[in-house]
Amino acid sequence: MIGQYNRLTNEWEQPPDFSGDDRLREYGTLSPLPEMPVERIHCISIIGQVEGHVLMPPQNKTTKYEHIIPQLAAIEQDERIEGVLIILNTVGGDVEAGLAIAEAISGLSKPTVSLVIGGGHSIGVPIAVAADYTFISSSATMTIHPVRLTGLVIGVPATMEYLDRMQDRVVEFVVAHSSVSENTFRQLMLTVGELSQDIGTVVVGSKAVECGLIDSIGSLKDAFYKLNELIAQSKGA
Repeated sequence: MIGQYNRLTNEWEQPPDFSGDDRLREYGTLSPLPEMPVERIHCISIIGQVEGHVLMPPQNKTTKYEHIIPQLAAIEQDERIEGVLIILNTVGGDVEAGLAIAEAISGLSKPTVSLVIGGGHSIGVPIAVAADYTFISSSATMTIHPVRLTGLVIGVPATMEYLDRMQDRVVEFVVAHSSVSENTFRQLMLTVGELSQDIGTVVVGSKAVECGLIDSIGSLKDAFYKLNELIAQSKGA
């Protein structure tokens, strides 16, 4: 069997020392086994619901911030990793956990590219725009809406003030890391009638690019091409 990359130790687990007959059977050659390649590009997926300080039910697919942030810290320290690809298909989730992930991505010194496929909704928007360059597939969507606490009846002014401040944090981050203007983003966030019995906007691929939220329409190959381009530029700097 070929050795595998252990993400916990950030090392390749060495394959067994095959004899000549074993090499012929496993690889079709008697030549020495090739050394295992080191990942130049690390891929991180943001899927399902971004989980915060409260555990989601076991049947929910989640992205746990306590898993993602240590990965990003390890990536920053690993000289063998030259770039990071973030792939998103998320419904959103915990605002503070999502912002923490977004801030960690934007704080990396290595080139980063994000690709939204399927959906990059709610708090997935700041995570998507945190990368150096952003792509969205033509069929993907992003839902932009105000910060809210599902199922909670807001009865005190202090709670409303907290939500407003949290919303401002999201807006400021998105505006700072994309080409969308604050006025346009707030309009998308507060549009009435786009979502059934709610406020907010569903932005499809080309519209996300048109309003400056995302840089380009693209696919996986486009994301890898751009990331390799950014890596080459960073080496030449």
